[in-house]
Amino acid sequence: MSKFFYCKAKKSTLFKEPSLKSEHLKEVIFGEIFIMSEEYEDFYYGFTQYDRYFGYVKKSNMKKGCINNNYLINTNKAYIYKTNNLRSKTKKFLYFNSKIYISYIGKNLSQSNSGWIKNSDLISFKKIKNNNFLQNIKIFQKTKYLWGGNTSDGIDCSGLVQELMKNKLISCPRDSKKQEIFFKKSVFKNQIKRGDLLFWKGHVAIALNKTNCIHAYGPSKKVVRMKINTLIAKLAKKSLKLSSIKRPF
Repeated sequence: MSKFFYCKAKKSTLFKEPSLKSEHLKEVIFGEIFIMSEEYEDFYYGFTQYDRYFGYVKKSNMKKGCINNNYLINTNKAYIYKTNNLRSKTKKFLYFNSKIYISYIGKNLSQSNSGWIKNSDLISFKKIKNNNFLQNIKIFQKTKYLWGGNTSDGIDCSGLVQELMKNKLISCPRDSKKQEIFFKKSVFKNQIKRGDLLFWKGHVAIALNKTNCIHAYGPSKKVVRMKINTLIAKLAKKSLKLSSIKRPF
């Protein structure tokens, strides 16, 4: 029988196999729901509710049950405060897109299920508009490249797309192959505009305008801006051809 859990750690790796040495598939962020179907020693097997991505997570990073989350962390890292006092800042923090429950809103800080958090680091689900998924792209500029990463401490190409979509409560698969299938509307290269997604086998980039894009790029070891034609040429040298351009909205 499936059981609902939520991530109680600031992040938890989703593994391909029940081993810390296994391939990292993605990262589950604080507050995300994980639906468990089986147990394997120190691991749960199941899938993340948001994108139905299957894998193994450490039991110690999960807590049974669901929380009626009503806010998202809307900044790079939101630090936790012990009390309703700006002088009580701790070293603990939550990542961008962490889901939390706010029970009290104060002048500068709000009380959550994880401690007190600055109001400026929060956004209510009710106030999220999905008309500009690139609104928070600056959070990830120059973030190091990390296969299977989903945070500003490390991210990969499809993870970047997913986290930006997730911040606007937009459904989006985790892998670039599935993203290319999921987003249906295709456009031609001469029609590219801001927000379009450019796909190659195993890679995705986001158009910033008709000539520039941004992506988490392994060879550069970070999230970089690049001329679209330059990226097309670089990948062509690796025998990778631009397979499609999709317009999410």
